[in-house]
Amino acid sequence: MRALKIAATGMSAQQLRVETISNNLANMNTTGYNARRAEFADLHYQQVSRAGTVNASDGTVLPTGVQVGLGVRASAVSIYLKQGALSQTGNDLDLAIDGNGYFEVTMPNGDTAYTRDGSFKRSADGQVVTNDGYPVSPEITVPDDATSISINAQGEVYAYFSDTIQAQQLGQITLSNFTNAKGLEAIGSNLFKQTEASGAPVASEAGLDGLGTLRQGYLEDSSVDAVREITELIEAQRGYEMNSKVISAVDQMMSATTQVR
Repeated sequence: MRALKIAATGMSAQQLRVETISNNLANMNTTGYNARRAEFADLHYQQVSRAGTVNASDGTVLPTGVQVGLGVRASAVSIYLKQGALSQTGNDLDLAIDGNGYFEVTMPNGDTAYTRDGSFKRSADGQVVTNDGYPVSPEITVPDDATSISINAQGEVYAYFSDTIQAQQLGQITLSNFTNAKGLEAIGSNLFKQTEASGAPVASEAGLDGLGTLRQGYLEDSSVDAVREITELIEAQRGYEMNSKVISAVDQMMSATTQVR
C-alpha cells in the first residue's frame, strides 16, 4: 500500500515545518533576524494510465489518465526579507539599516561575512567589532581619547575630542547588497556567507544604489510575527496528526487483509 510511505513523507514534511517554526520563535528577540518558512513540493507520480493514451477497446483518447502521487518533499526553507522594527538604544555604536543592505564583517580566516546586526562594540585597541569580536569592514578604529562618536545616515564616522571643537572623520561604513539575498548561506551568529545563488556583493555608500540608510542609536528587531508562528504551529500539528491517522487506517486495512479466510 502506497499510503504508508505517502503518509510518512507527510509526517516528515510537517516535522520540518515545526522545526522551522520553533527556530523562528527561538529567535523572536534576535537582532536583525528574518523569519524562515518551510516550502514543499509534491513527489513523482506513478503513471498507471497516461493521459492521451488511446483506449484499445474503442479507439478513444483518455482525457485524464491515472496518476498516483507518491507524497511530498521539502523544496526549500526560504528566508522572508522583511525589515524588523527599529528600536532606539541610544548607544553610539548601535546601527540599524533602514532599507536594503548588509554590513561587511571580516572573519578570522580572512573571509567576508555579512550581517544586519549592527550592535557593534569597541575592542581593546579601539577597533569597531561585532559581539563576537569580528572587525567591521572597512576597518574603523576609535581613538582612546574620543569623547563621543557620530555616524551619519551615509555611514561617515566622526569622533569628538574634549580639546577640539571640530570633529575628526575616522572612516566610512559601507553596505553591500545582493541580486538574490535569499540565496545567502546562514552560518550562525547573525552572519551570512556569499554563495553562487546569491551572486556577487555590490558594495556602496549607504543611501546609494538601492541601499538603505543608517540610523545611529537604533537596532533592528526580529521580524518574527509570534501570532502567525503560533497559528502555523497549530496547522502543522494538525497536519502531522492527520498523516499519522492515515498510517493507522492503512495498518487496520492491512490487518483486515491478512485475516481474510
